[in-house]
Amino acid sequence: MSDTFDITETLDVNGEPCPMPVVKTKSAVDSLSEEAVLEVVATDPGSVSDIDGWASGTDGVDLLDQAEDGDEFKHYIQKTA
Repeated sequence: MSDTFDITETLDVNGEPCPMPVVKTKSAVDSLSEEAVLEVVATDPGSVSDIDGWASGTDGVDLLDQAEDGDEFKHYIQKTA
């Protein structure tokens, strides 16, 4: 994944149940500069749909990619505004 884009920051929310991956993702994205890319690493399978839904409904962010890596789910979010 990181070969495709430069990761600015990584947020580890392993072991965090819903809704914490999304809550912490929003907070981390808010602190990023424009065009920065956040990698979110989660173990909650619900984070795939939750982060997708949050990004789709949020202005100023793009969900670049999501991937399953063993027991972890990785989400790549770019702040666009």
